[in-house]
This record gives sequence, structure tokens and C-alpha cells, in this order.
Amino acid sequence: MIEIDPIYQEIILDLYRHPHNAGIVENPSADGEESNPFCGDNIRITLKIKDGVITEIAHSGQGCAISQAAVSLLTDAVKNKNIADVKNLTAADIITMLGIPISHTREACATLGLKILQRII
Repeated sequence: MIEIDPIYQEIILDLYRHPHNAGIVENPSADGEESNPFCGDNIRITLKIKDGVITEIAHSGQGCAISQAAVSLLTDAVKNKNIADVKNLTAADIITMLGIPISHTREACATLGLKILQRII
């Protein structure tokens, strides 16, 4: 079994309970939703783009602590970023943001938000 630093566990649980950028952007430039049927995660991302930069972003939905923490961290990371840079983000970047080892089966949970974001931009 993989040992996880309790600090990272607490950060993930806190993001699950109190997500950053939760909600819906009004009159979005882009809007996308997807589910992970294996885990029951469902995420919707709405955002505004101006001059090639993500100026507003929000997420809504439900799911496991990993998916919700990951999309919260992702929205923090891409706010005010150029969409060309966002298109270059990888699954490894998301796992690094989470700061914990992710099993192969949980990788779909961790990267669901990224999958949606890159599809809609």
C-alpha cells in the first residue's frame, strides 16, 4: 500500500469540502460536461476567454474527493492563462498538482476536469 503524507490527504479533503471556483460562469465562451461512469464523477466546466486568455472559470458537479480536488486545483492553475499553454497540460501535471500518488484506476478521476477543459477550449 502506498503511504500518503497526511498533509496532502487533508488538502484534498479540504478541496473536496470547500472547492475553489465552484459554480457556473454566466454567459460563458465555453461550456462542457462529462462523466466518469466507473466512479460516478460528473463535472461541468464553464469559462470565459478574452484575447486567448481564460479570464473566468468555474466548475460544478459531484464526484469523489480526487476528482473534485483535481478540478479545483486545475481551475486555480488555468485562470488568467493563455489557452495555448492550457492545451499543453498533461495528466502528469494534474497528478503533480494533487501531490499524491494516483493509481492507474484513479487517474481517470484525477484527469476528468482536464479532459473536459481541453475539449472545450
